[in-house]
Amino acid sequence: QVQLVESGGGLVQPGGSLRLSCAASGNIFRINVMGWYRQAPGKERELVAVAKSDSTTIYADSVKGRFTISRDNSKNTVYLQMNSLKPEDTAVYYCNADVTYQSGLYHYTHDYWGQGTQVTVSS
Repeated sequence: QVQLVESGGGLVQPGGSLRLSCAASGNIFRINVMGWYRQAPGKERELVAVAKSDSTTIYADSVKGRFTISRDNSKNTVYLQMNSLKPEDTAVYYCNADVTYQSGLYHYTHDYWGQGTQVTVSS
């Protein structure tokens, strides 16, 4: 079992910055992809940014140039630096990790989600 613990959400004014963190713990052989999704009220959950194990990153068009994702593999942690925040960035942000774990002689891959952290951008 793997747990994802998020931190760093809150209330910020438009144009401000926040940094989200997500730490993974548990039975981890390898974290293949780790990143962030968000869900605003009345909308579907959408990808914000993900970072693959080969250092490839993918961003939603709406956050390119404003958000930066990074990983610290030694800590099984992913960060999301959010700058120039806009009211439309308001949402619950969820950490996601695609994890390979070992059970006996075999390896399995499973997708895990954090509990979510609220980000509100408002004056």
